Amino acid sequence: MRLDGKVAVITGGGNGLGKACAQKFAKEGASIVIADLIDELGEQTVDSINTAGGEATFVHCDAVSPLDNQAMVTHALSTFGSIDVLVTAAGVSHSEYRSGDQEADVKFITRRADYLENPHKELLELELEDFRKVMTINLDGTLLAAQACAAPMIEAGKGGSIITIASIAAKHPDAGPIPYVCSKSAVWMLTKKLARLLASVDIRVNAIGPGFIDTHMTSLIDLLPKERFEQFFSNIPMNRKGLPSEIANTALFLASDEASYFTGEILHPDGGYFTE
Repeated sequence: MRLDGKVAVITGGGNGLGKACAQKFAKEGASIVIADLIDELGEQTVDSINTAGGEATFVHCDAVSPLDNQAMVTHALSTFGSIDVLVTAAGVSHSEYRSGDQEADVKFITRRADYLENPHKELLELELEDFRKVMTINLDGTLLAAQACAAPMIEAGKGGSIITIASIAAKHPDAGPIPYVCSKSAVWMLTKKLARLLASVDIRVNAIGPGFIDTHMTSLIDLLPKERFEQFFSNIPMNRKGLPSEIANTALFLASDEASYFTGEILHPDGGYFTE
């Protein structure tokens, strides 16, 4: 019960890493606010938590909408009275990404396969609109959620924990396409800046930089040709994808009092990717 009595807001909590964090936090005693753009997935996560004996509620939230982020905070405060933890798990891997939409993923991975043979084409064929969309969702969405949730944390005067979801792509240019690596490196820099700004009010801000985790977002890796698939995993010493629960365990540590002297850090559950 490491989060007993705490209230956690999780953006993108309807699936993937956000869902895993929500379920883990609930088991550790937290009351959960699931914020997601896809109502059906968000409600399913809430139902799974409440059925298991936890306490959760859902609020519709477009990560890039300031009004939605404020409504998310209002909902959290009116339902549970406070906000102690924020996890910003809402994000996309490419401009056409939508959780579970395999057709969009097939188109994306087909282009990526071509770029492996002709790297320069990734730059020349990049549309500014696609770049901006990924940056907006991943970076602006993180900023807006942190900004909205920090205000009641500061007013309450009890401190708090903000956990951003970055990526190994925050530090390695080969871990994704141009918009994705740029957005995640920006999330990492934003995390460090917020950590400095909020340290004096006892709000810790840390990032998780996952490797390749078994979620909808990375399912497209399974579509690679066999030789490319094997080449991909040759870069991971543990030779497997990570599990969403392994990211949730990392988030639990950062959310709990066990991480009381951690701020401005990034932890990489990545199977050894950064040992090279």
